[in-house]
Amino acid sequence: MCGITAVLRVAQEQLADIRPQVLAASKAQRHRGPDWSGIEVLDTAVLAHERLGIMDPESGHQPLVSPDGKIVLTVNGEIYNHAEVRELLKDEYEFQSGSDCEVIIPLYLKYGVDLVH
Repeated sequence: MCGITAVLRVAQEQLADIRPQVLAASKAQRHRGPDWSGIEVLDTAVLAHERLGIMDPESGHQPLVSPDGKIVLTVNGEIYNHAEVRELLKDEYEFQSGSDCEVIIPLYLKYGVDLVH
């Protein structure tokens, strides 16, 4: 099981101070995901992910970022039909990994929040 740390709605001037605190919090749960540690600092948020690599342990690092950098995703879970979804979206989206969770990004781009329906 992965470990996720997120701090949202951070003022720009506080990002540099928050990042080490998020890293420390993420490190405290590294035992949950010992295969990869990742962090993304955004305009108003910091996301950290401790990954337990089950699906695509070589390239499925998180947080996942869309090719244009506008969408950042960190998730704990498994998308059981990811291969079918990937096949349906292969002409619409340039996948960057074999991660099952990456299919959430193109689904969101296509359907918005209605992707869950």
